[in-house]
Amino acid sequence: MSFKNLNLIEPVMKALTAEGYTIPTPIQQQAIPYILEGRDLQGCAQTGTGKTAAFAIPIIQLLQQHKQQRSGIKVLVLTPTRELAIQIDESFAAYGRFTPVRHTVIFGGVSQLHQTNALRKGVDVLIATPGRLLDLIGQGYIDLRSLGIFVLDEADRMLDMGFIHDVKKVMTHLPAKRQTLFFSATMAPEIQKLANALLVHPAKVEVTPPSTTVEKIEQSLYHTNKNDKPGLLIHLLEQEDIRNALVFTRTKHGADKVVKLLLRANIQAAAIHGNKSQNARQAALNNFKNGNLRILVATDIAARGIDIDELTHVFNYDLPDVPETYVHRIGRTGRAGNAGTAIAFCDSEERDELRAIERLIGIKVPVIEAHPFPSLVSPPSPKPPVTEKKRPVNQQRYKPKARMMR
Repeated sequence: MSFKNLNLIEPVMKALTAEGYTIPTPIQQQAIPYILEGRDLQGCAQTGTGKTAAFAIPIIQLLQQHKQQRSGIKVLVLTPTRELAIQIDESFAAYGRFTPVRHTVIFGGVSQLHQTNALRKGVDVLIATPGRLLDLIGQGYIDLRSLGIFVLDEADRMLDMGFIHDVKKVMTHLPAKRQTLFFSATMAPEIQKLANALLVHPAKVEVTPPSTTVEKIEQSLYHTNKNDKPGLLIHLLEQEDIRNALVFTRTKHGADKVVKLLLRANIQAAAIHGNKSQNARQAALNNFKNGNLRILVATDIAARGIDIDELTHVFNYDLPDVPETYVHRIGRTGRAGNAGTAIAFCDSEERDELRAIERLIGIKVPVIEAHPFPSLVSPPSPKPPVTEKKRPVNQQRYKPKARMMR
C-alpha cells in the first residue's frame, strides 16, 4: 500500500513526496482512515513506528477540508516532554507546508513571551506540555472551547512522569463534543482506565506489541562491575565502529558523570535531562542530529522526544527498573528500515532487572564473554532443566528390580 491509497488530498501528498515518503507504516495504514472518518482512536504502538505522522497527516487534511467552519484553537496535542513537543511541531510544519494550517508549540522552562505572542496571532494546532498549558489557560491566553480534535500522545509516559492529574485538569477544559486520539506504547490497566474516560466507541489499532523488540536490532549484554562501567563504555566506543550512540543512564547525576568521563577520554559527548536548561538540551540534541556530536547521554524522560532515523547504537549503561523501558530505549535505533545495535551493561545489583527484561521480550540477550572488564561476581549459571525431573523417574525404574532380587 502507498500513501496514494489513503485518499489524501493533493497538498498533503505533495508534502509527503517532498519528505521522501511513499509507503505508510502499519500504524499509519490503519489509523489514518479512522481519523479521516472522524472516529475516536486508541492506538498502541511502540517507539519508532511512525505514530506522529499517523495523527498529524489526517489532522492537517481535516483542517484543510473544514478550514472555514470555526475559529480559535481547533486541535490540541498534549505530550509529556519539551523535546517531543518540538518534534511534533516540526512534523506539522513538514506535512502541512503546502497548506495554510497554523501551528505552534508551548512548553515550560523558557520565557512564555514568544509563546503568548504566537497565541495572540491565532493558531489552528497547539502542541503543548501539561504544565505550561494549564499555566497559560489560567492566565487567559488559551481558550479551548472551539477545539475539535484532542490528541493525547505518550499516555504511558504521562503516567510515569506524574502528569496524570494535570491531564485530568486539562480534560475539564475540553468541549464534550470532540474527536479524541489516544496513543500509548503500553496499555497497562491505569492507561486503559484513562483511555476509557476519554474515548467514545473508539477504533483500536495495535502495531507491534510493546513486549517485542525490533528484529533488525542486534542485542548484546556485558556482565561487568558497577565501577568498571565507565571503562567498558570507553573501551567499546574506542574499539567499535560506532558512528553515533545514545547512552541511557538511570539518573541525571549519572548522565553528567558519564559525560565528564567521556570528555576526559577525548570522546565528545553531551547530556540531556531535566536539570539542563531548554537551550542547552536543544543545542545538544541539534548537534547530535546533525552529526556534530557523536555521543548523547540521556535519562529516559529527556530521551522520549529523540527521533533519529540513522541512530546506529543504543547503550543501556544502567538497566531500567521497568522492563518495558528497555524496549522503548533500544527502539531508538533500527528505524526507517535501518539495522541497529543495542548494548546493555549489567552489574551484580541489576540481575533482577535483567531477568525481568528477558521475561518480557521472550529471549535471552546474547552475552559477550570476552572483554577486559568482566564481572567479579559470576552470573548465576542456568540450572540443568532435566536433573530434578529425571530423578523420580530413575527411582521408579529401579524399584521393581529391587523387589525381584528379594
